[in-house]
Amino acid sequence: MSIFRKILALGVAASLAVTPAIAQAVPVTVALDWTPNTNHIGLYVAQAKGFYEEAGLAVEILPYTDTSAGALVANRVADFGILGSIGLFTQRAAGADLVATYALVQTETGRLVFRADRDDIETPSDLDGKIYGGFGSAWESALIGTIIRHDGGTGEFETITLGTSAYEALANGAVDFTLEVYTWEGVKAERDGPAQRAFRYADFGVPDQHTNFIGTSAAYLAANADTARAFITASQAGYDYAVAHPDEATDILVAANADVLLDRDFVRASLQALIDGHYLKGENGAVGTIDRAKMEAMASFLFDAGILKDGDGVALASPPDVASAFTNAYLATTP
Repeated sequence: MSIFRKILALGVAASLAVTPAIAQAVPVTVALDWTPNTNHIGLYVAQAKGFYEEAGLAVEILPYTDTSAGALVANRVADFGILGSIGLFTQRAAGADLVATYALVQTETGRLVFRADRDDIETPSDLDGKIYGGFGSAWESALIGTIIRHDGGTGEFETITLGTSAYEALANGAVDFTLEVYTWEGVKAERDGPAQRAFRYADFGVPDQHTNFIGTSAAYLAANADTARAFITASQAGYDYAVAHPDEATDILVAANADVLLDRDFVRASLQALIDGHYLKGENGAVGTIDRAKMEAMASFLFDAGILKDGDGVALASPPDVASAFTNAYLATTP
């Protein structure tokens, strides 16, 4: 039996243990954090291959909206959602009921990038005084400042908030550097240019992180433990299948989102980057497993930077409770 079938079997067993065979499929909704992309590929694979159906679930992947997936989950609009690591901690600090239940990637996918033809940028300290095309979060300032100071710089730079227009601004030289997700924007730059060079966060004093998760609320887990286990294990099987069958998984993602007009070759290249970099499946074979040490390190980094604030906007006086922020209890155990 293949690994993904073993994963799925555990999810099915859990659902059948509490659900009569004649019962209707249990509805589950999932909110995306962005328009459909390769970070979401395991969800679409699990749906197309019937993994959710076999687990007794009727899963609906909700259309992306401007409202964060974390807000949709915390306010019971969606059962599960794709949560960014930083958003998980900041929203929890402000009182949101959120729990990470599956690590979409096993290591950081983000990086600081600049054009390869910039001879004046060799190390992070060279970024002092330069222009950053940003996205408007406090995390960015803490991240970039740490990277520059770790290399001996002052950490002083100018920020222009541009959102996704930052990538065009970088390409045409309007800004000196920005941040990107290597497995999406980075792959696009490799294919279409201009050529880039990059600094990896963890090489310059920033903790490695999972970047994003599938998450839900503690309230949902308490009321729907078996459904949650069936959904997470079926999703785990979907991601494992995508790694083992990248061509088929690519076709599934593209076909399921025909209205988005995804470039099939680009999606395939992005998925290969996720596979080659051991993002979706760690070098140790982990699929979905959340590393407590990474969670603790990032929580400490955000707390020390003063980014974690309560519902009144006041910085937390003590580090957050990391243990309640995540769980691996709903994952299947695989060889």
